[in-house]
Amino acid sequence: MRRVSMILMVILLYAVNLFAYFGAPDSFVDVVKKTRDGVVNISTTKIVKRKSLPYFFDDDFFRRFFGDNFKHFQNEPKEYKSKALGSGFVIDKSGYIVTNNHVVDGADEIIVKLADKKEFKAKVVGKDPLTDLALLKIDPKDEELKPLPLGDSDKTEVGEWVVAIGNPFGLEWTVTAGIISAKGRVLGEGPYDNFMQTDASINPGNSGGPLVNMKGEVVGINTAIIPSGQGLGFAIPVNMLKELLPKLKEGKVKRGWLGVTVQPLDDKLAKSFGLDKNEGALIADVIKGDPADKAGLKAGDIVIAVDNEPVKDSRDLVMIIGKHNPGDKVTLAIIRDGKVLKKTVKLGERKDGQVAQGGELREGKLVVDDLSQSELKDYGIDGGVKVVNVDPSSNAYEAGLRKGDVIVWINRHKIKNSSEFYEYYDKIKKDDIVALKVITRMGSKFIAFNKDE
Repeated sequence: MRRVSMILMVILLYAVNLFAYFGAPDSFVDVVKKTRDGVVNISTTKIVKRKSLPYFFDDDFFRRFFGDNFKHFQNEPKEYKSKALGSGFVIDKSGYIVTNNHVVDGADEIIVKLADKKEFKAKVVGKDPLTDLALLKIDPKDEELKPLPLGDSDKTEVGEWVVAIGNPFGLEWTVTAGIISAKGRVLGEGPYDNFMQTDASINPGNSGGPLVNMKGEVVGINTAIIPSGQGLGFAIPVNMLKELLPKLKEGKVKRGWLGVTVQPLDDKLAKSFGLDKNEGALIADVIKGDPADKAGLKAGDIVIAVDNEPVKDSRDLVMIIGKHNPGDKVTLAIIRDGKVLKKTVKLGERKDGQVAQGGELREGKLVVDDLSQSELKDYGIDGGVKVVNVDPSSNAYEAGLRKGDVIVWINRHKIKNSSEFYEYYDKIKKDDIVALKVITRMGSKFIAFNKDE
């Protein structure tokens, strides 16, 4: 027994040393002490007006039976308060706080609670739906805030230890730990997807909270989960926040707009255009009257660089152009008919509701785009569209439709792509019912609302 005990002791010591060798921390106490006071709880209140009816009156039979008199059974609109919780973190002592746009979008009241339980009313300084970032401001008065330092997400490596702090399900200042599982993930949330993936436990309520490294620096902003997965959390890289902060402080993020529909190259397409490798952004269409059209760009051109910065794929082009301001002049290196040409373009301004990648250009209260083949595979479907913009004042938003949701049919018509969706949607008259089957982060559901545009 003594010999067995000695062997087990040696194995245990070996395992502990091996664990330490690979960089596992003894604890996360120090990093939590450094950062906890800079994390805040965000609660929002939204006032919603609804008409109420006895449940059995919400039926076509009663509507047909009573005809025009049906409206007399409807009550006056009543106001309801809808509450939600999220997280955020302080970035300077004057009271600036970062969170997700979806945490505060459409809120009538925002309350920020600090780690010492003191509460402050907050106002939205600036927000950017396309990256799901928002900047809030409180008046700290005599309160000494504890801002968190911003790290460098470009230098963060896969396998690095990180800690997430937030308020999952309203459980205040919960700490979870894990590693960076991957970088550059595309989830179909928008054209600027570039998520860091982590296996640190993230749940509803963590949104807007910080993902910090072992130095106590913020490397990401927690924003998304996949409910059906385990150990799958996603964060916006902090470098994206740093790029946008000056614009958020001005109140609005303005981005450059090229006015093209682009698609990625594959091996066969690259070969058909005479390329040695499938690098670059293939222009599938040029929008008439927009900057690219005025500069002489054509469908079939392949953009390989912007101001000498290489363009590896279609997402690269969208990202690079989006970093520029409207009115900036950029020089594109393109391949046309096997020759490299240079085109100078004066950029326009991108609107929130515009689609620049793989779909029909639209603006409005409800904008959808096509799903990529990889997204279709991930969802296990053979057709559908993703919501890229839904106006918070619209009936669709009130019914529960959100950016990132996937629509698979409309009014009992199964749809393959955005063209089919709009073919049916545009025929529906104002105030008529739109019924959608959607796939959300929480699973599949049906949504119905009166069309309001």
